[in-house]
Amino acid sequence: MADAQTLRGFRKGWRSELSAEFRKPYFEQLLNFVSEERRRHTVYPPAKDVFTWTQMCDIRDVKVVILGQDPYHGPNQAHGLCFSVKRPVPPPPSLENMYKELASDIKGFTHPRHGDLTGWARQGVLLLNAVLTVREHQANSHKDKGWETFIDAVVQWLSNNLEGLVFMLWGAYAQKKGAAINRKRHHVLQAVHPSPQSAHRGFFGCKHFSKANELLKKSGKTPIDWTAL
Repeated sequence: MADAQTLRGFRKGWRSELSAEFRKPYFEQLLNFVSEERRRHTVYPPAKDVFTWTQMCDIRDVKVVILGQDPYHGPNQAHGLCFSVKRPVPPPPSLENMYKELASDIKGFTHPRHGDLTGWARQGVLLLNAVLTVREHQANSHKDKGWETFIDAVVQWLSNNLEGLVFMLWGAYAQKKGAAINRKRHHVLQAVHPSPQSAHRGFFGCKHFSKANELLKKSGKTPIDWTAL
């Protein structure tokens, strides 16, 4: 069984639905790997923040899912929500591009002068990376260690058990991760990644934020207030 200390940040409602994964051999191996990495290196985010995404809303209250790749690997950036950084860390380039798109897509949106997306997460926007930890200054250093298997199980649970979610899949990696989503039950919005390398090839102008709200309204759900940051 997975180490209780490592899972202390895992919110109860999420834990009861996903606990079968904790008992699988891959998960134990994964936690052992992360624990050893923390012993020998600096690893982000801090242990208490790895599962921040479970703490913001109940598993059954998720409305929108944004899939990221792995956490930011600089000091004080990653805190368990993809694309988000804690204050006073300046927003990284991909998030700046998300803000640019929001400013043109959502009436009344202005740059919040910080990068903390907790305000979205509390409304049911699941900001989920495919890999939940990373070694300092080494992108993708915890890739293929088991996190992807776990996150696939999370996405599968959401796809199977909820209705009318809006999945935002930006870039080839996220689109591949989202391949198993039941598109008869859920809505999938796809675009290129918001990074500076690709945003101009179709992220700008995708209007995913307003489209998500239209789809939520059609499903009888309260739209997201994207300005509430």
